[in-house]
Amino acid sequence: MTTTAVASPYRMFDVRVRRLERLGHSLLRVTFAGVDLDRFADPGLDTRIKVILPLPDSRFVHLDRSSDWYATWRTLEESQRNPIRTYTTRLVRPEVGEVDIDFVLHGDGGPASAWATQASVGDEVVLLGPNADHPGPYHGLEFAPHAGATSFLVAGDETALPAVARILEDLTLTDPGSVGDAVLEVPSAGDVLDLVAPDGVRVTWVVRESAPHGERLVAAVQAAAAALLATTPSPSLADASEPADVDVDAEILWEVPVSDGDAAGAGLYAWLAGEAGAIKTLRRHLVRVLGVDKSQVAFMGYWRIGRAEG
Repeated sequence: MTTTAVASPYRMFDVRVRRLERLGHSLLRVTFAGVDLDRFADPGLDTRIKVILPLPDSRFVHLDRSSDWYATWRTLEESQRNPIRTYTTRLVRPEVGEVDIDFVLHGDGGPASAWATQASVGDEVVLLGPNADHPGPYHGLEFAPHAGATSFLVAGDETALPAVARILEDLTLTDPGSVGDAVLEVPSAGDVLDLVAPDGVRVTWVVRESAPHGERLVAAVQAAAAALLATTPSPSLADASEPADVDVDAEILWEVPVSDGDAAGAGLYAWLAGEAGAIKTLRRHLVRVLGVDKSQVAFMGYWRIGRAEG
């Protein structure tokens, strides 16, 4: 009996920079083009992909293109490992072979920020992204409201801005009656953007300026959550106990509930991402102080202060 091989859910795409667009003081949109990007799938929302950057001398000579690429990458000497960072696909246009990715320019020496700061049209990278030849489903999507969600709280710092922007755009198309709040902390007023969002979702920008990273985000999210719960309270909650402690300096803070179709009940669904210390604070506040059920909240520490991430 002959069996048909199923295409891998993810594959590598060799691409070049086609366009560069400065969106704000800290955000750069890079449009990548490639001959096979018509096979780059677009699951939407906060889809995560990998950006594989070139090495100064060897470029991609040591990059394994097989399904075991990561295991091979880990065995390489540090000087032979291509830097790899995780990003959100901002826009995908398979009909013209283009993918947009928004890079935060944070000037801390991280390889992705350094690459984007110096990027020019024609520069090469490799994208590890969803394969349109795979029948699905795809992994790497964390925005997954439970079936009974009646309001949304989506929040993060500038590193989460591309994901938040895409989530709001997709909600506008698929669930235009959505209600809730989106809260974004950015470094300066020059980073405030016009976002597409459902009419019932209020978008709040907090400008960090000289304040500690996350301080103003935490305060704004706490206020938004309290207001949302006052108007759309959650029912009797199954688990509002103290969440397990996570040492964000040694561990990854990443807690994403998987909806099994049995909603925790009507109420709030929260998606929070950004600097791990701030997200940990919000994690405790929503679950312990406000009593939001753990199954209704996704928390993602994208990066940690003091560690170069991208």
